[in-house]
Amino acid sequence: MESENPTPVRYHLVDFDHLPAVCCPCGISQRALANLADYPATLHRTEITTEAKAHYHQRLTETYYILECEPGAQIELDGQSVPVKPGMCIVIRPGCVHRGLGRMKILNFVLPKFDPSDEFLVDG
Repeated sequence: MESENPTPVRYHLVDFDHLPAVCCPCGISQRALANLADYPATLHRTEITTEAKAHYHQRLTETYYILECEPGAQIELDGQSVPVKPGMCIVIRPGCVHRGLGRMKILNFVLPKFDPSDEFLVDG
């Protein structure tokens, strides 16, 4: 008798409400898709707090999509403060020192996959 091969699964579901939360320079992040070997990026849901620390990446490009934020929230990019509001998107290239100013919730698309060894805090 011949064994049938099941149809390959061509999708992957993620429920961010069931992902562990980890501390990061921005605040608290839930990171998805790191375990998919054939997918080139990770996607993070991040709660940026008022204590966000300035940092940069040497290899990673981050794309922030603002889901929600408090009035007056900003993103600091290489020393320049940029006002943000829900629905905005910011591409942060390698080497750009960045941090959130004010509370916000974002989706962060990281390419290539997030690597904690490529996260560098900036003093002051």
